[in-house]
Amino acid sequence: MKILLIGRTGQLGSSILAERTNHTIIAPARSELDIESMASCERAIDGSCPDVVINTAAFHNVPQCEIEPLKAFDVNCIAIRNLAAICAKRNVRLITFSTDYVFGGEKRTPYREDDRTGPLQIYGISRLAGEFSALAMAPDHATIIRTCGLYGLSGANSKGGNFVDKRIADAKTIKKLEMGSDQVVSPTHAGDLAKAVLQMIEHPQLTPGIYHLVNEGECTWFEFTRAIYELMELDTSVTPVDRGGRSGEMRRPRYSALANVKVRELGIVMPHWRNALERYLDDKYGLHNT
Repeated sequence: MKILLIGRTGQLGSSILAERTNHTIIAPARSELDIESMASCERAIDGSCPDVVINTAAFHNVPQCEIEPLKAFDVNCIAIRNLAAICAKRNVRLITFSTDYVFGGEKRTPYREDDRTGPLQIYGISRLAGEFSALAMAPDHATIIRTCGLYGLSGANSKGGNFVDKRIADAKTIKKLEMGSDQVVSPTHAGDLAKAVLQMIEHPQLTPGIYHLVNEGECTWFEFTRAIYELMELDTSVTPVDRGGRSGEMRRPRYSALANVKVRELGIVMPHWRNALERYLDDKYGLHNT
């Protein structure tokens, strides 16, 4: 299978490239494929003739989306709409990604794929619009994967690194740290997500539509931070703080854990978040060699 990968330097894109696979993966640089340019996407797809396009590119700096809403919609909606239209016209499958932030946080059990959406901020609204656009333009070709709390070995350039690495950096200079206990999430290792995405595209029963794909289980950011410090044996103390799901004036869902209902039906099972975190820390920091 020939795969055109968009977003090769991001946490997920680099994790997909790192996987051992028999597929041919073509991963152009951003200078070669600009997702905001329909012509650029057409040239890349026509030049590589892929069976599948995997798009991992997005504008996912949540606070910045509030400042640059037009940019958020350009990247997270319009570009996805155009990409889906190109793929449908050329009979190419499209795999693209979305977020837990399409939900409003009113539930207290993990969100299923068919649960009602209700985003609270520009980021979530733009991503939900991207979902609708992809399915409208390519109902027979588009698969949307919602994920949550992604962290990977490459970090996240737009956010200045991922959550795990930032907390470890904090511990070098801070002995007491406050961390939000008001958001319940499903933090997800990009390496596990990459493996599962490749399993999905190989699965004969995969159909277009929306799927959830996260590490199993749920926790608050406070609980996740405490687990990082426990596993790394760092002595920084963490105090839970309830910010009411807000970052300044911007709202975040207080509960956005996701349930992997549809991928489980395909026989794809994700590891628990704590197991994923331990493997990440071992791979990056030599957890079991210290």
